[in-house]
Amino acid sequence: MKPILPGIATWSWFSEEKQLNFNGHLLDVGEHRILVDPPPLSDDDLSKLANAGQVDYILLTNRDHERESATYQEALNTRVYVPQADAQEMSVSPDKTFVDGELLPGGIWVVQLSNQKSPGESALFIQQGRGILIVGDALLGKPEGAVSMLQAEKYTDPAKAREGLCRLLKYNFDSLLVGDGTSILTGAKAVVTKALE
Repeated sequence: MKPILPGIATWSWFSEEKQLNFNGHLLDVGEHRILVDPPPLSDDDLSKLANAGQVDYILLTNRDHERESATYQEALNTRVYVPQADAQEMSVSPDKTFVDGELLPGGIWVVQLSNQKSPGESALFIQQGRGILIVGDALLGKPEGAVSMLQAEKYTDPAKAREGLCRLLKYNFDSLLVGDGTSILTGAKAVVTKALE
């Protein structure tokens, strides 16, 4: 696990099938320690994580990013929050569901995105510093230094999906942390704007 921004660390698991990194993030925000979309951790990293203090929450951005959340929910004795619109299609037992516009612990805002791969697809917005946006399947960090949408067949209507993503541009963010691919730590809003033009 490596620190990438103040109060934020990341780790990755390489997917041979997708040929890109699946990323998890550890947020130390306010008085909370929060995992987002956690892929597998090594036993050593899991042990270090547990020994560093209580992990209060696991937040999932969509139904397809359950990853290791059920395992860590039990191992870390923590609570799992998921998008309400995706909850019925998930195998993890959430402690709470969230909806668009909700303020989650740690001062994290839910930004639900319409017409995406899953109905509950949500970005997480942290206003601290210059603004941080965390996305699951909304955008891929691919190729490095850029972002892209999923393949067209993943959407019912790719044009509407692009329109739905334009909502992200209403937020002031400098960093974009992605669930899949390579995150953009500075100047991210300009990169996302270019991708959605």
